[in-house]
Amino acid sequence: MVAVASPEVTAPVAVGLRRLLWGRGVSALGDGLWFTIWALYFTRVLHLAPAIVGVGMAVAGGAGLAAAVPLGALADRFSPRVILIVVTAVRGAAMAAYLLVHAAWGFVLVTVVFVALSNGGTAVRTALVAALVRDNDARLAALGRQRVVQHVGYAAGAGLGAVVQSVDRPGAYVLAIAANAATFAVLAAMTAAVPEPTVPLRSERAPRSGSNARAALADRPYVTVMAVSAVLSLCWAMLSTGLPLWISHSTRLPLSLSGAVVVISSVGIALLQLPANRLARTTASAARTGSWAGVALAVACVLLAATSGGGGLLAAAAVITAALFHLAGELGYVAAGWGLSVSLMREEAKGAYQGVSEAATATVQIAAPAIFTTALGAFGAGGWLLVAAVFLAVAVPLPALARRALRTR
Repeated sequence: MVAVASPEVTAPVAVGLRRLLWGRGVSALGDGLWFTIWALYFTRVLHLAPAIVGVGMAVAGGAGLAAAVPLGALADRFSPRVILIVVTAVRGAAMAAYLLVHAAWGFVLVTVVFVALSNGGTAVRTALVAALVRDNDARLAALGRQRVVQHVGYAAGAGLGAVVQSVDRPGAYVLAIAANAATFAVLAAMTAAVPEPTVPLRSERAPRSGSNARAALADRPYVTVMAVSAVLSLCWAMLSTGLPLWISHSTRLPLSLSGAVVVISSVGIALLQLPANRLARTTASAARTGSWAGVALAVACVLLAATSGGGGLLAAAAVITAALFHLAGELGYVAAGWGLSVSLMREEAKGAYQGVSEAATATVQIAAPAIFTTALGAFGAGGWLLVAAVFLAVAVPLPALARRALRTR
């Protein structure tokens, strides 16, 4: 996928978006590799106790939540391109530093640096795209292309991670970490080759990054929309945590069916994310898309609840059908999330507003695995119905909340 010049995207900007796209693809390759092997590296090579790993990840997740808005505000104050280069370089150095870790305190320190900058980096990247192109259709198209390339890179990286797992030697893990650190260097270099965004008009510029952060956090209609829509990001833990637990403990279906659902999701996202983005070009259409996404995810939950204790073709068909509704919900949520966060943000504070969006999502993601393990463990099929009710509770008010936020722009 390449960025194509349009009336809203000049040739230099199109080239810059294409460089950012390829850099993101290489980085996603490293991400897929790392996500496949990190737990094994920490426990089998560094010999860290699982409890220590869990604590480190929890602390890092909290730091990431706190860092998202300040990093976005820094991008407003200086340059989203420069801040993204710095964030990428620091994360690459932190990845390489894992090769020097030999104690629990070193692991926690490096993990906080590496993970905490992740959410802020995503916010800064979105702000950079929004600074390069002013038209919302072009922004959503560019963000959609990045997600397609990201998923292709994830899949390829996961394949490489499977090879490392099959070798299962310390040297293989060391080589994989070095390779992942190199992908951050590639992304930083490609970002450096992106043209500097046009300096906004004086009336659009904020004097201090702190004022941008305060303004974004004080924008209650925007924060409310982001907080409510972020609940739909439970769809990710639904696939990564809820479904495998459910199939293995509450059905007679093979666990490989969970892997098949992941494949369906990945292929569907690669093929359909760009068309889905066209459903969220305006604030109103993005809110409607998010609302229908919540309904689709609720239907998926109900279908999964119906497979309790089941096995055979009928139960498998129900899971696959649920996977298709989940795919529709995830596509709609991502498109709506971008559409709402971009169309409702203040142009003079892009980074800070995108930081608010990422912080809202990070908050949900910190709690998401526990939500599914607790709901399904305590209530069984009723847990799926509870989550379905949550999705519907989000879907119903979202259009009205978006209209209210739009009136205050």
